[in-house]
Amino acid sequence: MATTTTQGVKVTVTTNYLPDYSSPGQQHFVFAYKINIQNNSEFTVKLLRRHWFIHDSNGIVREVEGEGVVGQQPVLEPGESHEYVSGCNLKSGIGKMRGTYLMERLVDGRQFNVVIPEFVLIVPYILN
Repeated sequence: MATTTTQGVKVTVTTNYLPDYSSPGQQHFVFAYKINIQNNSEFTVKLLRRHWFIHDSNGIVREVEGEGVVGQQPVLEPGESHEYVSGCNLKSGIGKMRGTYLMERLVDGRQFNVVIPEFVLIVPYILN
């Protein structure tokens, strides 16, 4: 699990390897990640965009940018949280992801980046 807080917005990430969707022989490794975004600030915020860096241990780095998360741009009142699950595929059994969310304070339209903590994606049997 990885956690970070930026301007009162806490982001927690947990990951799972999905062997039923992976084909190691074809260098295809699929992972799911669950993200919880908790608004511990005193302002209502809206998640506008995401920006990811996906690192594969074979040296490939992908950059992904877009609106919202899984088709949503959640609005979080103080004390509220939003959770979603998404996924990523790698060509090796080890990688990592990190990124930012672009958030907006609804009271004044001020935008700011919230750090998504770096987290690792590792096929469990590699550690044994």
